[in-house]
Amino acid sequence: MPVSMSPALPTDAHIRAAHERIGPHVHRTPVLTCATLDRMAGATLVFKAEPLQKVGAFKARGAVNAVFSLSDEAAARGVATHSSGNHGQALAYAAARRGIPAHIVMPETAARPKLEAVRGYGGRVTLCPPGTRAREQALADVLAATGADMVHPYNDPRVIAGQGTCALELLEQAGPLDLVIAPVGGGGLISGTALACAATAPAPRVLGAEPANADDAARSLKAGCIVEDDAPDTIADGLRASLRDLTFAIIRAHVPAIFTVTEEQIVTAMRLIWQFMKLIVEPSAAVPLAAVLAHPEDFRGRRVGVILTGGNVDLDRLPWMPP
Repeated sequence: MPVSMSPALPTDAHIRAAHERIGPHVHRTPVLTCATLDRMAGATLVFKAEPLQKVGAFKARGAVNAVFSLSDEAAARGVATHSSGNHGQALAYAAARRGIPAHIVMPETAARPKLEAVRGYGGRVTLCPPGTRAREQALADVLAATGADMVHPYNDPRVIAGQGTCALELLEQAGPLDLVIAPVGGGGLISGTALACAATAPAPRVLGAEPANADDAARSLKAGCIVEDDAPDTIADGLRASLRDLTFAIIRAHVPAIFTVTEEQIVTAMRLIWQFMKLIVEPSAAVPLAAVLAHPEDFRGRRVGVILTGGNVDLDRLPWMPP
């Protein structure tokens, strides 16, 4: 299985190099505020608006960094990954920018707009049953058949460094923050966020947010070892993945707490962002705000950076619509 990545953890220097590398290919997304949500939270919230990113999600950052880190020889063989949607779109986009093939393994349950978007960017899709094990086996088959470079959705130093550029920009744009909160799925974003924040002075405390229905990261942090959920049932489809060795090591070192929220709290937060910020976000992106509102004692009176991760939703199947 060809894997061109180092097992070493990325550093602040890697994040800053990634920021330079990806600059021509991604947006520097804005930070937004909302007085109504500030009043509801009892805190000053500064939102990093990654739904306005290329491919509609922060995932463009890590994928572009990985693809443009490849040597010409490795790039010629193409890239491959598994993804519920956003990373697949991002890798297909990045590969198209470099003119190389992208092979994307996706679960049969993937949201239709995400599947269509991957194909729209030129990704070659292989469908598989839902669940981490099925996705990894299907990806192993693709790698064996193509010789492509594997760009893991999150457990890859190149991807983690790319995702860290989101927090790097947030801190540059927003100024000093007391806290930064990001959602946790496989942990690539919060790992990059934690590393970027740890390198600043004063360093904001980094917290995670996770669906209660997919709380393997919170349980892993508590247990001191990786606890896996193979196919958790949550509306936040981008947060169904389990941690891996690199992301768990970073989270364990730099993230003191991961809050969990219910499906109802996620939908409420999603609606609030749509209603008061006039910004389309997907359920996974609403999880950090849901955590802030569900645990006000941990955020009250603080200046909080909230990373809104993506806005790729099926407009015909919104969670507040009747079935």
